[in-house]
Amino acid sequence: MEKSFEPGQIESKWYAAWEASGDFKPSGQGEPYCILLPPPNVTGTLHMGHAFQQTVMDMLIRYQRMRGMNTLWQVGTDHAGIATQKIVENQLAVENKTRHDLGRDAFIERVWQWKEESGSTITNQMRRLGVAADWSRERFTMDPGLSEAVRKVFVEWYRAGLIYRGNRLVNWDPALGTAVSDLEVNNVERDGHLWSIRYFTVDGKDSVVVATTRPETMLGDVAVAVHPEDERHARLIGQMLRLPLSGREIPVIADDYVDREFGTGFVKITPAHDFNDYAIGQRHGLAPINIFTLDAKVNENAPEKYRGMDRYEARKAVLADLEDAGLLVETKPHKLQVPVSQRSDAVIEPMLTDQWFLDLTSEKGRKEITEPALEAVRGGEIKFVPENWSTTYTQWLDNIQDWCISRQLWWGHRIPAFYDEAGNIFVGENEADARAHATVAPVGALRQDEDVLDTWFSSALWPFSTLGWPMDGPVKDEHGNVVANWETDNVFLPSAVLVTGFDIIFFWVARMVMATKYFTGRVPFRHVYINAIVRDAEGQKMSKSKGNTLDPLDLIDGVELEPLVAKSTKSLLIPQVREKVEKRIRKDYPNGIPAIGTDALRFTFAALASYSRTINFDIKRAEGYKAFCNKLWNAARFVLMNLESPLPTGEGGAQAPGEGTGSAQLAASAAPSPQPLSRGERGSAPVTEAERWILTRLKQTLADVEQHFASYRFDLLAQELYEFTWNEFCDWFLELSKPALNGDDAAAAASTRHTLMVVLETILRALHPIVPFISEEIWHSVAPKLALDAKFLLERPWPRADEIVADEAATAEIEWFKNVLSGIRRIRAEMNIAPGKTIPLLLADGDATDRARATKFAAQISFLARVEAPQWIASGADEPAAAAAVVGSMRVLIPLAGLIDLGAEKARLGKEISRIEVEIKKCEGKLGNANFVANAPAEVVAQERQRITDWTTQLTALREQAQKLG
Repeated sequence: MEKSFEPGQIESKWYAAWEASGDFKPSGQGEPYCILLPPPNVTGTLHMGHAFQQTVMDMLIRYQRMRGMNTLWQVGTDHAGIATQKIVENQLAVENKTRHDLGRDAFIERVWQWKEESGSTITNQMRRLGVAADWSRERFTMDPGLSEAVRKVFVEWYRAGLIYRGNRLVNWDPALGTAVSDLEVNNVERDGHLWSIRYFTVDGKDSVVVATTRPETMLGDVAVAVHPEDERHARLIGQMLRLPLSGREIPVIADDYVDREFGTGFVKITPAHDFNDYAIGQRHGLAPINIFTLDAKVNENAPEKYRGMDRYEARKAVLADLEDAGLLVETKPHKLQVPVSQRSDAVIEPMLTDQWFLDLTSEKGRKEITEPALEAVRGGEIKFVPENWSTTYTQWLDNIQDWCISRQLWWGHRIPAFYDEAGNIFVGENEADARAHATVAPVGALRQDEDVLDTWFSSALWPFSTLGWPMDGPVKDEHGNVVANWETDNVFLPSAVLVTGFDIIFFWVARMVMATKYFTGRVPFRHVYINAIVRDAEGQKMSKSKGNTLDPLDLIDGVELEPLVAKSTKSLLIPQVREKVEKRIRKDYPNGIPAIGTDALRFTFAALASYSRTINFDIKRAEGYKAFCNKLWNAARFVLMNLESPLPTGEGGAQAPGEGTGSAQLAASAAPSPQPLSRGERGSAPVTEAERWILTRLKQTLADVEQHFASYRFDLLAQELYEFTWNEFCDWFLELSKPALNGDDAAAAASTRHTLMVVLETILRALHPIVPFISEEIWHSVAPKLALDAKFLLERPWPRADEIVADEAATAEIEWFKNVLSGIRRIRAEMNIAPGKTIPLLLADGDATDRARATKFAAQISFLARVEAPQWIASGADEPAAAAAVVGSMRVLIPLAGLIDLGAEKARLGKEISRIEVEIKKCEGKLGNANFVANAPAEVVAQERQRITDWTTQLTALREQAQKLG
């Protein structure tokens, strides 16, 4: 191994080797375990959310593969209809062209060309993260197989009466020229106005005043509504009003929707441009009047003066004319929620258009699609983690509307519907199929619908379309390679867990359940793990407009200050914001961002992956996990430098956990079948208590890690592995091994060397799902020493806790020893005693067990703590002034004479006494809480009581020591 850990030198080497080996493909053996990658947009680049989410998925895939599961991580990308079309249209704009200049076929060809050139950016970046995805099965939502699935689903739902075409109000993006989902609309608070306008009755004898934030829409008013129980205005119900500027007559109607307390109690009704008004119009049989073109200009249904005006231009003209006519009663500032398209930032215009819908609300639609999706979660077939997200899912489905599945785009899956010259609709997977299923003879030629399907329609089929449904036999890619086969691959449905964000529970999760249940009868996945949203260190949402985004690759590779400033301010148009962001970047990263490597970034994500809704990413924490990688690297070098190669025959020690009869065994040149702590024909137990202690702690760590994997508490499993690796192995066991390695007992030395190797190799396997690169690199130096024949670490079995035998007696002995060493070292550090200086050590009080342990560990204590042989102070004998640590009922004393300042020791004791008093109060607070005692597990309550006993013993001893010092 090299002297220092340099991640950049090893990452590309190992990833290329892994991918080429085929180890990411399903093994064909074991229980199926599948994860579906949420397909990133083909337009996308890797961001922190992707990196976090994919780290979680990769940890699960690597862990389950090592456990012997038949794992498939199904990857692919989404064609991202709106986003991709917008990119290519922007490219054409630079050439002073539009898609209409090219025509549909040439434009689609241009998009495919862009996809081939730029569409693999994010998948190549994913490889940098180390994802163990089966790239040989990579799919694209518009590849031939998936496109066939889309057509089949549309046709079957249509023929079942579940898809229909209708003229309905939708969210219209006038910039993109397409309907968008309400899930793709952000309501943004903006400063606006509330205008009050007078409408006179037809006879001119009375009038009403309505308030509106959109006066231009009055040109499409069809009524004015009042609450039926509003006595102030009851006389006007049924009367006719003359619509200002238009002259049309409109009625005054009564409807419960009206809020009597808001404004004057009158509400203008414009069904063609407001969702609530549309519902009122339907209840009262009012025909809507659309006054806008699809590019949000006033159409021919409005008075001639306003035709052709942009909606905001028309607003100014309408207000001016109302004021001239004396009908503008009041104008006042008003905060309002404006619907804005996520895709284009254009203000959404509710618009009546002909669209295709999936029926989710009729009796048939609810019974066949919506209710099965609800029952899948309510009945427990699908479980959300954390569980509270199931409420979000079910509430949305309980109140769902029919799904508008059509989009007025060219890039996407073209709707498989055809029209004859009489306007009749024929649906089929192609024109021939449509004609074959026609119930009436088509009139003339057929033309295909111009619209495409919502991107989420094809994504909803991802759990089964990627596995080859509905094709008979193998599905091949353009190179002739098999990418799926439904006949065999359906074993991966349902997949094990979907890892996704809460923001697409409606977009994607619910729709996958709907489609998969309907077409396969199965749920798409058993668990839905909702990962947190990554925010910056201060808890702010990461946004290019704020300049606080971090590029995962900049963290992995490092980036100098000036490129970082340029990248962070690139999207900032407002000079004041740009200056503010630049100042912050230069303050926070004066030297840029140092390279931390992929493993450190992944460990950071794992350590942050709790059940919380958001996580704050702090680069300082990532740098801390780079230090962890360095620690592991240096520990491995220590072990290897203290090892003969190969291990001599006859050395005792532990067999690596997970080495079952079917796994690669230690060769004859290694220790003979060293099963952990088991005696007999498979080998002898480790010689030293330190070895048996570290194996006991390893057993507990592995058991806890498996539990945390099962509950998706990646933060806790990362903490367990960090604590064991850093503190117990790298710090304590390497230290505790030195007396044996440097002693005269050859058996103890040989056994310790072997246990060092076994535990290190086990740690590498346990860490591999989180830090695959460094674990692989180190393992390839370790494996030959243990004669392991696996090609890669991913081929090694997961280390099983139940294959290690615990030795609680040895653990108690070593914990006592550790406490003694810690007490001595704490005194040395706090009293600033030179590390190399050998000092006297006195022991007082204690019991027979303490005396036996002190005798047994005397040589190790002297060796590791740099102290003289410990001496016991007889009971009642005079004691010299000394600094003290307490281990149980025993006092560990370092005489002050010539070493320690008496005043400083008094101060140190005072701090320690205060600390322990605080700990006791914490315990007493818990035990004094009736709810805690009644509801906490019995072992937890007992643990708190034992803690009070232990702390009290220490406190008593420290107070006595303080008294002795005056």
